[in-house]
Amino acid sequence: MDKSQTPFDAVVIGGGPAGLQAALTLGRVHRSVLLLDSGRYRNATVDAMHNFLSHDGTPPADLRAAARAELAAYDTVDVRDAAAERVAQVGDGFRVELAGGPTVRARGLVLATGLRDTLPDKPGLAELWGREAAHCPFCHGHEYAGRPVALLGAGPAAGHLSRIMAPVASRLAVLADGGPVEADLPAGVEVRTEPVAGFCRSSGGATVTFADGSTEDYAGVFVVPVSAQAAPFAEQLGLATLPSGGVEVDVMGRTSLPRVHAAGDMAHVAALPMAMASVLIAAASGQVAASAMVAALL
Repeated sequence: MDKSQTPFDAVVIGGGPAGLQAALTLGRVHRSVLLLDSGRYRNATVDAMHNFLSHDGTPPADLRAAARAELAAYDTVDVRDAAAERVAQVGDGFRVELAGGPTVRARGLVLATGLRDTLPDKPGLAELWGREAAHCPFCHGHEYAGRPVALLGAGPAAGHLSRIMAPVASRLAVLADGGPVEADLPAGVEVRTEPVAGFCRSSGGATVTFADGSTEDYAGVFVVPVSAQAAPFAEQLGLATLPSGGVEVDVMGRTSLPRVHAAGDMAHVAALPMAMASVLIAAASGQVAASAMVAALL
């Protein structure tokens, strides 16, 4: 069959939990679906997933491998290790250009391409990201239990994070990095005002080096990254976005363009304060977006 001439019912772009679940949901009602996996994942540096019932502590790669094995049982699901390069609306359907490969057509699109995190420009921080440095206390907080924890930056988020982590950590410190303290911090939280010179991994977690040459060890460091769309497809299609940078979706995962749905942490329901980033929520949103796609294709 010439796939460039025969459109898939849907092309799912993104091979993380949201995209895999979307492909499974479409496959279970025998819709022809192409899943494109570029091999780039937001949680690529993470050793284990957490806060996912029955998968707490599972390596993300193991979940992806198990999902692919399940998808292999569905004849209408085609999984390819390939990156999409450009998408466009053509008539009442869509054209998807694969990097270095063919062009395929689809009646609908499910975007599950995630976000890209930009970390504060501190030497050594990127090497710790996903292990000793994290942004979600629900995903990583328990692993630092009973040990000192630092929060990089003294903006409003530091107050929120410090209150969440107070029952978990033995001691909390806000690293103000030479800036003003804007957070409303609970009693007992230490504030280090010196500029932070860099980070490195240590036997107990992370060592922070300050501009005056002093150092301090912490089990982990929480960071608030700047996140943006990891792929250009929302822009190429002219989809509505929110100030968070997320693609605006309704509760069914539908974007501003009919038969283009979005799932995972790239998608943001306006009623929520932010896109909810977790593996479990991503998979659930993939199921919702795909079931809504089936309805849209009827």
